[in-house]
Amino acid sequence: TMLGDTDVAVNPEDERYRGLAAASVLLPLMNREIPVIRDGYVDMGFGTGGLKVTPAHDPNDFEIARRHNLPSIKVIGDDGRMTAEAGRFAGLDRFECRTHVLRELADAGLLEKTAPYRHGVGHCYRCKAAVEPNLSRQWFVRTQPLAAKAIAAVREGRTRIIPESWAATYFDWLENIRDWCISRQIWWGHQIPAWTCAGCGEVAVAMEAPAACPKCGDGRMVQEEDVLDTWFSSALWPFSTMGWPEETALLKKFYPTAVLVTGFDILFFWVARMMMMGLHFMQAVPFRDVYVHALVRDEEGQKMSKSKGNVIDPLEIIDRHGTDAFRFTLAAFAAQGRDVKMSEKRVEGYRHFINKLWNAARFALMHVDRRRDLPGLRELGLADRWILARLNRAAAETARALDAYRFNDAAAALYAFVWHEVCDWYLEAVKPALHGKLDDAARERSLAVLWRVLHDALILLHPFMPFVTEEIWHKLPGAEGSIMRAAFPADGAAAPADPTAEAEMDVLIGVISGIRNIRGEMGIPPGMALEAVVHPVTPAAHALIEAHRDLVVNLARLRGLRISGSADRPKSSATSVTPGATLFVPLEGIIDFARERERLGKELAKIDKELAAVAKKLQNQDFLAKAAPEIVAKVRDQEQELLDRQLKVRSNLDRVREYDSAS
Repeated sequence: TMLGDTDVAVNPEDERYRGLAAASVLLPLMNREIPVIRDGYVDMGFGTGGLKVTPAHDPNDFEIARRHNLPSIKVIGDDGRMTAEAGRFAGLDRFECRTHVLRELADAGLLEKTAPYRHGVGHCYRCKAAVEPNLSRQWFVRTQPLAAKAIAAVREGRTRIIPESWAATYFDWLENIRDWCISRQIWWGHQIPAWTCAGCGEVAVAMEAPAACPKCGDGRMVQEEDVLDTWFSSALWPFSTMGWPEETALLKKFYPTAVLVTGFDILFFWVARMMMMGLHFMQAVPFRDVYVHALVRDEEGQKMSKSKGNVIDPLEIIDRHGTDAFRFTLAAFAAQGRDVKMSEKRVEGYRHFINKLWNAARFALMHVDRRRDLPGLRELGLADRWILARLNRAAAETARALDAYRFNDAAAALYAFVWHEVCDWYLEAVKPALHGKLDDAARERSLAVLWRVLHDALILLHPFMPFVTEEIWHKLPGAEGSIMRAAFPADGAAAPADPTAEAEMDVLIGVISGIRNIRGEMGIPPGMALEAVVHPVTPAAHALIEAHRDLVVNLARLRGLRISGSADRPKSSATSVTPGATLFVPLEGIIDFARERERLGKELAKIDKELAAVAKKLQNQDFLAKAAPEIVAKVRDQEQELLDRQLKVRSNLDRVREYDSAS
């Protein structure tokens, strides 16, 4: 490209060139005088501090030449061969020309030295050929007036960018925008609607091909061969797809639209350009909200790449675990401003959630034969009132989260409600009523509540898992049409807030969970019935537990429950403290303390051995220096997991020794 140099630039602050008297220098091989100019762009610390400027073949050099009103000489043609401007080198291939230039510089004694230099040269991703920056005539859009309107629309709140942190990226790009080159020299795209007169050279831009030149009347009009930039065509999408420039009914209805969902990587390529075009042509923003979703990475947090071999194929995951599980996983981990770390284990975990919902629905539909209207709250039992209050709260939390585009919060609220409250507690609590162990009126009331809970839970879950909810919906008595057309549960539609029921049920859940925890920590089989002593902390708690004694006995799997006014600990008993009561579970005759000490001792020894091996690896400086960061992190996680297990087993061992000594 040296053959096309039009000046040499030096930095005006460079002391080496302050006394330079010559106003021009001689360009080698071309014997052309070119000026020496001063420009602040030149890096004084690079090379000699003298920059050869080739405006036709370097974008930065082109800007320097524009600032100093210097010519641009194109010496490499679009075919990769040297042009007539290259003098005696004309016609040579660009690579062949470089060899000739180097040899002639050496022969003329003008080559001081050659040295390897690593730099970035663009290459075509398909054919791998080096891409030469080249001077050409292009079509541009003057963007600053358009950008000013797009900036104002977001600053004034007519369009929101969510999360708000991405608005800074949007503003930064638009505030530093340059004119937009919209012409492309490719075979596919919207052809630019411009025609050039073969007679006088007049350019005509029109909706339809002109029959003759509007200036000289010549009929030889040749259409521009370039096509529009893909992003220019895409920028028209919000309105061009609905009949524009005609004012169609479709355009009136759907412009502007409510929400655009997109990735952060095209916030300026596409979103900002749609804003500019929409405001210019339609005089209104194209969308009210822009939701910028997360990037899905692998489980180590790395960007998926075929070369790394860490790509997770969604079709394969769907084949193994189902679409609903995959969708719910993405929603559950789509926290605003944070990327999603995707792993198959996580999808598998949410597949279990889908199965839980399916089995809960099967159980409910074994009993629910028709839709029943909800009775008054005073007629309902505590568990029924509690689950309706929790349903009301789950619907409100889900609605708030969806309105704020916090999809992970909505998914978390529904997961907790369906799995932990409906399945773990409510279905277990109402089984006696459903199985006819109570009176018919209690059964009818619980069936009405169960229908409402299943009905509303399916609607709340539908955006996250559309297929399984649609399937269950069509089996639910009283459900009509597609679930897609069902009204979203309004706040308080099922029942008004009931903080009293929630507080009372929390006390009972605490008591039952405390007994279950003792069973789990001591390794007592679920089927073994236990005795329990409960010391309520208040008279109200005492009355509550007494009133719901059957519920506690049933869900905690007890053969006996004593509600005591004394907190004295019975002999050889495990203890648990809950917000509403202190619990005691006598273990004498339930646990063989000697055998349990032996079992826990062996487990502790095994953990200690594994922990020593992991600690040794983490103390190895070679491993820490050479292993990939994600591998080191995995080993540290393994160490923490072992430490947690060690602490738990030691605690259980101490507890067994304590119980044994008390006996």
